[in-house]
Amino acid sequence: MAGKAVEKRPEVDPRDEPSAEWGWHGSFPKATRIAGWLSAAILLVMIKGNHENNTENVWLVGLAAFIVLLLLLDLRKSRTAWRK
Repeated sequence: MAGKAVEKRPEVDPRDEPSAEWGWHGSFPKATRIAGWLSAAILLVMIKGNHENNTENVWLVGLAAFIVLLLLLDLRKSRTAWRK
């Protein structure tokens, strides 16, 4: 049975990233983007609450804006990735 096993070549060069030899070396780009947009939306929905002052609101809006900024930068990077 060992003779029939087919060895798969990794898509990533093991010299660049040694972990590619011993395990799965991929990512979840769609799931990461969806989770990011959902997280930003949930943070903004959390503004509606029983807050005593606006400190919590500032943090919620700031974190949501930071996540959206990262998502937009990722979108821009993925659109220009084919040019490399």
